[in-house]
Amino acid sequence: MAYRFCENEQFDFEVMALLGAAWQQGSDPGEVLATAGTLREADGRRWFEGWTELARRVRSDGERAAAAGRRTSARDAWLRAAGYFGTGLVAADALADEQRLLSVFREHRECFDRFAAAWEPAAERVAVPYEGTALPGYLFRPATGGADAPTVIVNNGSDGPVSTAWTMLGAPAVARGWNALLFDGPGQQAMLFEHGMPFRPDWENVITPVVDFLLARGDIAAGRLVLAGISQAGYRVPRALAFEQRIAAGVADPGVVSVVDSWWNNFPPELHELFDSGDRTAFDQVMREGIEEDEEFPALWQWRAKPYGIHSPFDLLTEMGRYDLTGVLDRIAVPLLVTSPEGEQFWPGQSRRLYDALPGEKEFVEFTAAEGAGMHCEPLGRALFEQRVFDWLAARLDVTA
Repeated sequence: MAYRFCENEQFDFEVMALLGAAWQQGSDPGEVLATAGTLREADGRRWFEGWTELARRVRSDGERAAAAGRRTSARDAWLRAAGYFGTGLVAADALADEQRLLSVFREHRECFDRFAAAWEPAAERVAVPYEGTALPGYLFRPATGGADAPTVIVNNGSDGPVSTAWTMLGAPAVARGWNALLFDGPGQQAMLFEHGMPFRPDWENVITPVVDFLLARGDIAAGRLVLAGISQAGYRVPRALAFEQRIAAGVADPGVVSVVDSWWNNFPPELHELFDSGDRTAFDQVMREGIEEDEEFPALWQWRAKPYGIHSPFDLLTEMGRYDLTGVLDRIAVPLLVTSPEGEQFWPGQSRRLYDALPGEKEFVEFTAAEGAGMHCEPLGRALFEQRVFDWLAARLDVTA
């Protein structure tokens, strides 16, 4: 975009994502712009405090509305507050205070819980059985919908809050008369912050329990399941579909073949050569010196690395190298839509790489800057995204909504 809201690139993107969330009532543009205007050159601490302050103010508005019996006003305020808390948490690692991160995460989640309970009909809080524990989630249903309504399994990315998963994929599904399941998998949100459970590359072992849970209920139509994912879930969705055949269609926004490339794209070639040499000690030393030289980068590195639960840069990048679809692409038979936003800043070119390698039914959907829908996850092009993606899904599932 010609206009930048913040000097920090990550913060600038977060403002755009919040503005896009207004399409599904996940933010108020005036609140976003007024707050972003005070944070244009903010460091991590100021960013965290600015959005947390707004979130608490909006949460208080919701609580007053609820006390007065104004359900709709309360519901809308709680959703916005959840989104603002989530935006602040992007910089929580700049505080070097894990307990403060956890405390604010719980405030975020409490707001979303209240929003979900105030939804009509109220969302059902669910627990998906998973390897001796349970993955927390929310099952949203439309006010009117038949027994054969499709169900969208919303797969979050690496660090997005559940409120973003709702506005990007859950809300548009429910608006069309479909069910939507939002859940936290390993390395995501509650499973990371509350339970310390890291990511895993074999995501089929997460999605299969989710599918088992849904189909065991008796009120979810078999053969009508959709798996849709945003950001790093552009890897997770096709990975799961290579093994889980009970899904009717999938969406990867954007397509991701090799997760680690988003990191290597930002490092000089000589650093990659040092990594390839296998000298773990030397690589970690160079990386840590480089990280500490940048005032803002240490917090961002920690935020991005946190879901993997690995502190050594060498070990982290080694582990991330396992998040690669190359060996399983020929197994994907489920129809898959792959988005390709112009200016994709994390995995440029990988949407086309994924699409070209798919052996079965597939669709390649481009979003351009001229349409106002460029950049990772089309932050400012949500209406166009919904139209193209959900119309394709509707055609695959033979529904008219």
